[in-house]
Amino acid sequence: MSVKGNSVNIKDSPEVSGKGSGAYHHGDLRAAAIAAGMKRIEDMAHPDLGLRALARELGVSATALYRHFPNKDALLDALALEALNRLGISQATAAQAASDVREGFVDVGVTYVKWSVENPALVRLIYDRVGKVDLEADDPSEMGEAFLQLRKGITALMPDNMSGEQRTIAALHAWSLVHGLAMLILDGQVEYDPDMVRKVVQSTEFGSKKSG
Repeated sequence: MSVKGNSVNIKDSPEVSGKGSGAYHHGDLRAAAIAAGMKRIEDMAHPDLGLRALARELGVSATALYRHFPNKDALLDALALEALNRLGISQATAAQAASDVREGFVDVGVTYVKWSVENPALVRLIYDRVGKVDLEADDPSEMGEAFLQLRKGITALMPDNMSGEQRTIAALHAWSLVHGLAMLILDGQVEYDPDMVRKVVQSTEFGSKKSG
């Protein structure tokens, strides 16, 4: 997966020039840039953002922002990971409120579709920036919270004696279902109906009470 926390490691510096100098210290500028970038991208049909424009909005020099994001790609990658993590946090919240593991996994899938419909620009950003996803990654933290929720659900539902390949197939099946449904809704092929979405997710092997 190509999207990580940031593609470049930097040392935080309190040096910020331009209007508002001294307002950002020890990583605050990076966090502020991500928050401002997310807010701007949420309203874009085709997510894109320039570092200089963002620096002006934050009241800092472009040089200060370049210390955290060496180019626009690095900024967009960071924003995509932030979006992926926001999706994952919503999924984790839904799973924790469920009565059992199976219902929780259904709720993870339903939340994927609901969040996508509510945040179309962020979904486009995620899949514009995310490269190949390794569903068997040794370090799940590199996957982003949403993919981590997918893997957790599959691990909890699948028997311990299932092979890694079988778990990967199951994860890909579940992901394909909810992502495909979300894209059909976003592209206007299917009307968004929350009840229908839940029934579709429940009808899958891992959502059905007959499975297991």
